[in-house]
Amino acid sequence: MVQCIRMPILIDGHNLIGQMPGISLTDPDDEARLVLLLRRYAARRRGRKVIVIFDGGVYGHPDDLNGYGVEARFARSPSDADSELIRRIRAVKRRDEWVVVSSDRAVAGEAQARGLPVVSSQEFARRLVAMDTPRASLNAKRNDRPLSKAEIDEWMRLFGLEEGDDEEFY
Repeated sequence: MVQCIRMPILIDGHNLIGQMPGISLTDPDDEARLVLLLRRYAARRRGRKVIVIFDGGVYGHPDDLNGYGVEARFARSPSDADSELIRRIRAVKRRDEWVVVSSDRAVAGEAQARGLPVVSSQEFARRLVAMDTPRASLNAKRNDRPLSKAEIDEWMRLFGLEEGDDEEFY
């Protein structure tokens, strides 16, 4: 098993969604739901950089899911995410500093051939689910703090709400 304490992570987005309980590839908000989980994951691992690549050609996805340690990218065509992942894997300079999350044979094979550790989507999904277990939630509650204005604005933007719409939430 790969221990990836501070390594940046390159994730095959739709491959991971297919392994996530509670998130369906048929859900029009599946990418945003995964990114929210990845943001929590990155936040709990201070400074962890996460890059997630999704297949393109999906209508209705948010224009920008970047932020809070996560960079989300949509490949240019519906079948192009694997090509984008492989291109990025080939561009990695410091192989010992990256981890690839994918169960796709071509993507995982390219990463392994270049000496990058690979975590299967199934294993990483288990880690994300474990992060939300009651024990993890109890620990997180100890560190709860009010949201900042910037965080509230980001959530409002993500859910398509405009200024003034937030009054009902307070």
